[in-house]
Amino acid sequence: MATRGLRAEAGNRIGVSELEKMSLEQLKSLKEQSDLEVNLLQDSLNKIRTAATRLEITFTALHDLSLRPQGKKLLVPLTASLYVPGTLDDADRVLVDVGTGYFIEKTMTEGKDYCDRKINLLKSNYEELIEMTSKKKNIADEVGMILQAKLRESSTGT
Repeated sequence: MATRGLRAEAGNRIGVSELEKMSLEQLKSLKEQSDLEVNLLQDSLNKIRTAATRLEITFTALHDLSLRPQGKKLLVPLTASLYVPGTLDDADRVLVDVGTGYFIEKTMTEGKDYCDRKINLLKSNYEELIEMTSKKKNIADEVGMILQAKLRESSTGT
């Protein structure tokens, strides 16, 4: 029950005076929870950054593909390390991976627009997560400082 109350408090801005009134156990629990949230948010930031980079690479590949003439010989990637020889048949039609194994055939322009929209969405989410991570990190730092001060008080008091 106490943990649930701390979670609710961690989501909002906790005042320093409220933190100082908490017991050592509550502060430790809040610190652990805040650190966990910060780590999860940082993992999410890394995943979003990776996804955006992949989409930017895809966008560049689509642009390069659109410049090649029909009938051009090229290597087609089957996996990250396996390529097979192929011939460009129609550079104006592409298959777009929309997730979970589903592909949609689109024109080259629609494929580029799709990538561009996804990149912008990921960048927007990335900026929001950076702000949220910063706030959570500040809370974790405040809790850590107060926890250390209380631990020093209790060790000098005994």
